[in-house]
Amino acid sequence: IESSELAHLIANQSHVLDLRQAFQNILHRVPVVLMNDTLALRIVENRDTDLYEFLVRGIEIILALCILVLTSPLLLLAAIAIRIEDSRSIFYKQERVGRHGKRFSIIKLQSMYTNAEKNGAQWATHNDSRITPVGKILRITHIDEIPQMWNVLKGDIALVGPRPERPEFVEKLDKEIPYYFLRHTIKPGFTGWAQIKFRYARSVMDSQEKFEYDLYYVKNRNFFLDIGIILKTIQIVFTHGV
Repeated sequence: IESSELAHLIANQSHVLDLRQAFQNILHRVPVVLMNDTLALRIVENRDTDLYEFLVRGIEIILALCILVLTSPLLLLAAIAIRIEDSRSIFYKQERVGRHGKRFSIIKLQSMYTNAEKNGAQWATHNDSRITPVGKILRITHIDEIPQMWNVLKGDIALVGPRPERPEFVEKLDKEIPYYFLRHTIKPGFTGWAQIKFRYARSVMDSQEKFEYDLYYVKNRNFFLDIGIILKTIQIVFTHGV
């Protein structure tokens, strides 16, 4: 910026944002290309208070129990449909990476054909041939995700946080995306800021953009932001899906 322009800004008491702050205020993302070690340290220094952890954990347990009870008829119907369609297991467990890199098994209703991933982990696609007809309905309505409330009760995941990724993808993304490890400094979530702001990640580039939303959440998370994300997730489920 030239000195004359700077003088004009000062004279008019203009509010100036640097590019990184503008990204956060306008797009609600933390751009990876503008990250540095100092900012990374500031992000991880955002420690949760005891009150925040107490409130959030209490709400998680209550909501997870309510969801499991209220949706039990849907889960029963879904289980019957899955068995009739393919005679396969009703539930499936998939390894995911949690806080500080700890691995755990996430629980979902089975929505893919038997041996759908015999050739290894794959990115989700728009018209995924691995998904059964019943599975497509379960995914559109998000019924396949409901068993993850058990993961919430166990403490594997929170209601809100970065979505836990598969180890095969994490290994690749750690190499491709700078500071990717920061999303593992907090507990992963059933839903999150990236989930309500972005689509499914189908590539490394998609994953980087989602990570920028995750960074914003890690940096700015608070009780009211969590409540807003939960309410927005409910709206999305009942209107147009994710």
